[in-house]
Amino acid sequence: MSDQTRFILNESDLPKNWYNIAADSPLPPTPVLHPGTLEPVTPDFLSVLFPMDLILQEISTERYIQIPDEVREIYKLYRPTPLIRARRLEKALGTPAHIYYKYEGVSPAGSHKPNTAIPQAFYNKAAGTKALTTETGAGQWGSALAMAGNFFDIAVEVYMVKVSYQQKPYRRNLMETYGAQVYASPTNRTNYGRSVLDSDPGSPGSLGIAISEAVEVAATSGGAKKYSLGSVLNHVLTHQSVIGEESLKQMDMANEYPDVVIGCVGGGSNFAGIAYPFLRENLKNGKRTRLLAVEPTAAPSLTKGVYTFDYGDTAKMAPIVKMHTLGHSFIPPGIHAGGLRYHGMAPSISAFHDAGLIDAVAVPQLATFEAAVQFARSEGLIPAPESAHAIRAAIDEALDAKIKGEKRVILFNLSGHGNFDLAAYEKYLQGDLEDFEYPAAAVEEAMTRLPQAAIPA
Repeated sequence: MSDQTRFILNESDLPKNWYNIAADSPLPPTPVLHPGTLEPVTPDFLSVLFPMDLILQEISTERYIQIPDEVREIYKLYRPTPLIRARRLEKALGTPAHIYYKYEGVSPAGSHKPNTAIPQAFYNKAAGTKALTTETGAGQWGSALAMAGNFFDIAVEVYMVKVSYQQKPYRRNLMETYGAQVYASPTNRTNYGRSVLDSDPGSPGSLGIAISEAVEVAATSGGAKKYSLGSVLNHVLTHQSVIGEESLKQMDMANEYPDVVIGCVGGGSNFAGIAYPFLRENLKNGKRTRLLAVEPTAAPSLTKGVYTFDYGDTAKMAPIVKMHTLGHSFIPPGIHAGGLRYHGMAPSISAFHDAGLIDAVAVPQLATFEAAVQFARSEGLIPAPESAHAIRAAIDEALDAKIKGEKRVILFNLSGHGNFDLAAYEKYLQGDLEDFEYPAAAVEEAMTRLPQAAIPA
């Protein structure tokens, strides 16, 4: 064990390769289905949305994928990111546990999202793409893609979930500063957006709706625009593996190894980014680290959702994948963790959770903000509401270790800062936030709208 508090790698330690969990997964792959025919998707179908380099990464079973030099050069603006031992939080909790966090909020956009936005913009630029469309919840993904698009001279069009658009104006301002166009979804710019507004003029929006709008714009552009996604898909999770690869080196610097690795989950990108390299060590090298995904009780896809085939978006235009889902028609409550309000989960995370290789827990909004404030007062950093879910679980682990008198090494991903989320903190501190437990009956009802044709078990 080291006496250090911060564990800093040099630029020379920046990973040269992304890690692809598909190479080491003990589980058979599940097919990705065409939303219209329910047949396996073809590269031609995917090429309407993505450049071929990303499609090949999506289906790759290679263990390591080389990071292009141009991408690594931009990564050097903020990577490697620091690993920090939360000594003051440990003291405040009176726990024998050692708590470490990987701090991704040092990126220019303030979160882990540039780890995939930068390569996605790079590969699109190489393919001749002139413009990208995307969705965003809290705005962290939209901010990252807006920044990356600016770096590679690609126009970016962002469909931001309306409730977040209203809650987080400074995220919108950041995207616009980088040069992106930002629209509150549902909009009247797309056929699907107009249909939602016709049936519900006051719709708060959802990630599923915003995805539908962004996909529609790209798919009907005649090739002028491509679609970019910030989570869920395998190539996105693969790009995020730089988090875990750096963490392995930094835990070695600390002369410790985590008993538990924790990340918040909405679509799964930051959790997979830190957890999958440790899952590789479990699968290949006999390690026994517990991997814990933390979600809000208001959008509990892993803990209350059904593991089945479902559409990736509300309009049923995106591919059908097997995942833990609350139903593609899911409209979440307006909790302040906007990046965690997706109806589904990354297929690989869903499969690993179903197989018992990953654990999951849901935590309520008030307890999450309580943990965020305790962390801020101990460590000085204001965490994003999404990241605070991981903090809640890390504190709970540390308190459990205290009760049991165990030394426990805890590592969590602090996936972004909350400097643009202070309106949420204001509401919490004023007592204006409330908990929301998504009802099981709503999940059961949504399951009646799943794809009806015969699909693989």
